[in-house]
Amino acid sequence: MAEIAKLQIGDRAYEFPVTKGSENELAIDIKTLRGVSGGVITIDPGYKNTGACKSAITFLDGEKGVLRYRGYSIEDLAEKADFLEVSYLLIFGELPSQDQLSKFHSDIKDNAIVDDDVRKILDAFPKTAHPMGILSSLTSALTAFNPSSVNVDSDEEMYRAIVKIMGKLPVLVSWAMRKINGLPLNYGSNSLGYVENVMSMMFSKPNEEYTVNPIVRDALNKLLILHADHEQNCSTSTVRIVGSSHAGLFASLSAGISALWGPLHGGANQAVLEMLEAIKEDGGDTKKYMAKAKDKNDPFRLMGFGHRVYKNFDPRAKIIKVAANQVLNDLGIDDPILDVAKSLEQEALNDPYFVDRKLYPNVDFYSGIIYRAMGIPVEMFTVMFALGRLPGWIAQWKEMRLGKEPIGRPRQIYTGETLREFKNIAQR
Repeated sequence: MAEIAKLQIGDRAYEFPVTKGSENELAIDIKTLRGVSGGVITIDPGYKNTGACKSAITFLDGEKGVLRYRGYSIEDLAEKADFLEVSYLLIFGELPSQDQLSKFHSDIKDNAIVDDDVRKILDAFPKTAHPMGILSSLTSALTAFNPSSVNVDSDEEMYRAIVKIMGKLPVLVSWAMRKINGLPLNYGSNSLGYVENVMSMMFSKPNEEYTVNPIVRDALNKLLILHADHEQNCSTSTVRIVGSSHAGLFASLSAGISALWGPLHGGANQAVLEMLEAIKEDGGDTKKYMAKAKDKNDPFRLMGFGHRVYKNFDPRAKIIKVAANQVLNDLGIDDPILDVAKSLEQEALNDPYFVDRKLYPNVDFYSGIIYRAMGIPVEMFTVMFALGRLPGWIAQWKEMRLGKEPIGRPRQIYTGETLREFKNIAQR
């Protein structure tokens, strides 16, 4: 017998079905609430207790520190898979065979050329423009060069749209970084893998041959996998709700990039490095700043520790912490900012205040350290996050459209003025 939830409002009682997910998550299905109750709605600022959809893509258990893509643990995927395999898994539901992966990569490479008029749009941005603004604008601009809307009921059209954006976004990412660094815009090489090609497009110089460092490549591959999807977060929800109006894939992705930009979301890894820089400039006394973080009357916030969803150690942080140490050891970098980061990490892992509250370093803390060690400018950190999140956004958009989900239209509780009489301007 199906479970029922009962709601009492005044002297009226209402019953609603309880739905269960494949991991035994429970949800009260209230889609009929407003109709049967004569206008009553729920209110849930930030949607912290509201399930906006059913999804088969990512499972997250924040209390236990569990993250899985399509049933595969994030630990297995980060250790054994390539980013392009994980992208295929998220978008199409299963890990690819060798033939499927080869075709996917080949089709992506065939679409890795951006219309030259997009360069003119990029040229119009000042060198000081934030690369996230550039990436969002150029992604939206791709719609102008691909004006036909995608027929979501056509597997062929959907596939073409997917490989097109998977091919073009890394080019836009590299162009955004090269503009910051004053380097000429370029394209990658068909002889390289997806992640290697990203590195080459970003870092290669016209007067020397670029060699891929395998340890750095492995760390970047892991970072992209760890960022590939994370359930119904702010940017993913944005992609889905924009797409629910039947806006195209590129327009929906552009909206997701803008949502990711915020310092409480994808911009957190940039905020971590800016905090570390401020601590270094103030003398590098990490004990002083740990005390400030524990002082409720001090406005200082310790960025990169704890997580809004994970009430345990962020499983992604465990993986990328190892990669961060490997990169720093291999590159032999002597950087006072990274010394501050190591000191903060040790303080937090051994301080009862942080341990008791499970305020462990999260993925944003370690990803910023790796990106800095790689020579990626701090303004580019969120752009790299967007590159990793691309397949997750695509998968969520595709699932939403194929599931025929209705247009997103949240309700509200009005708290403004009641009916007022209009006064002519002379009477005001």
